[in-house]
Amino acid sequence: MAESTVPEPTGRSSVPEHSLTDETKHADLESQKLQPGSSSDSEGEVGRQIQMEAENSIKYRTCSWQKTAALLFSEYICLAIMSFPWSYSVLGLVPGLILTVFIALTVLYTSLIIWRFCLRHPHVRDVCDIGQMIFWDSKVVWYLTAVMFLLNNTFIQGLHCLVGAEYLNTITGHGACTIVFSVVTAVISFVCSLPRTFDALSKVATLSAFTTFISVMLALIFSAIEDHPAGYTPAKGDPIVTAVPVAGTTFVSGVSAFLNISYTFIGQITLPSFIAEMREPKDFWKSVTAVTIAEIIVFSLVGAIVYAYTGNQYITSPAFGSLGNETYKKVSFSFMIPTLVFLGVLYASVSARFLFFRLFDGTRHKGNHTVVGWAAWAGILCCLWIAAFIIAEVIPFFSDLESIMSALFDSFFGFIFWGTAYLRMRREEYGPGFYKNRGWKGWLGFVVNVGLILAGLFLLGPGTYASVESVIISYREGTVGSPFSCADTGL
Repeated sequence: MAESTVPEPTGRSSVPEHSLTDETKHADLESQKLQPGSSSDSEGEVGRQIQMEAENSIKYRTCSWQKTAALLFSEYICLAIMSFPWSYSVLGLVPGLILTVFIALTVLYTSLIIWRFCLRHPHVRDVCDIGQMIFWDSKVVWYLTAVMFLLNNTFIQGLHCLVGAEYLNTITGHGACTIVFSVVTAVISFVCSLPRTFDALSKVATLSAFTTFISVMLALIFSAIEDHPAGYTPAKGDPIVTAVPVAGTTFVSGVSAFLNISYTFIGQITLPSFIAEMREPKDFWKSVTAVTIAEIIVFSLVGAIVYAYTGNQYITSPAFGSLGNETYKKVSFSFMIPTLVFLGVLYASVSARFLFFRLFDGTRHKGNHTVVGWAAWAGILCCLWIAAFIIAEVIPFFSDLESIMSALFDSFFGFIFWGTAYLRMRREEYGPGFYKNRGWKGWLGFVVNVGLILAGLFLLGPGTYASVESVIISYREGTVGSPFSCADTGL
């Protein structure tokens, strides 16, 4: 990564009136722009925010960098790791590993841009505030970002309703209707979503990340020690592993595998919300760097080793289905339970606080234990989980639709927003010709961040096309299920 292309925190700016915290409402917002200042201004503003909520019974700026790292670990070290062997089987082992490292470093770079932006603008509470600020203070952009933000999070919640049902079907041998299992997952997730601060959720996040690590390590070990993967026949032969894509790999399958890796890494949509609840936002770089190092190691090892023992013929996604021994499959999959619940909980909490803060900003219900406050918080979460359950059950091609939503939204939240944020900050700091005024560093930063925007446009264009084409192929092959189906979805 080129550290010199990441802007230093130098000031702060205004955010829209409807998204401000209590302590900023009396500021002259109209007179503040994306202008440079000093890092001490940012630290002073964070200190004022902490002081403002000192008398509240519910305090939000309480997360240390270690607790924030736990939240990030729980977000990234998740079930999606077990789809990497499938991606490697499509792309080939070498391109798969190269893409894993490249995307991880790209996401680290954009995460540092977000961090710098939030240090410069400590009033920012979420990605919607940033969207408005970087696109010329447009309220239309704020509302469009809010819609994408809530849809993205709710669809991820819905995906975890389906995955929870998939696990329960696997472990019980389809002991009940799949809809019942989805309801059970949604109810458990709702209860776990009730804590109102990230500080409280970080304790569960630590458990989630730890058990997920155990789960994927067990799957790796079991795939290595069992005689044959699931579905093995002498006719298919021993697992075939290729260093490059096999002949006949289609554009749709190749892009789908690339997007699958990208989606696992792209989670920047939550970062502004996490930073907004840190006691010392300047320490966020420690959290995101630690997580990135762990991602590269774990994702690469699990993807490569499980693929090596499973091969192109027997790979499934998630790779638990490739384990031929039922006991191995159930034991390793069972350690994934905390993350099956918690990741949906995390995104539900991010959405709920986005809505809750705007409903009760400036009132005692926001920072204190009141009946109205808790009733509203629970009500918002209940609505979010009901919507997630309905979406999961109504859409028969949910996994493909998830790819479409990711292509549409992650293109912005993973790349376009942050390339634009960098260019906006540098332009305000050094003028319209910043890339010329700063010499080679300016040109390097300009090229890298224009490249980020182009990468986002690739996800938005070819990525969306590949996802839609995958839906069409699923219909053609008759693999699409029916809404509210009781069919067994176990591995």
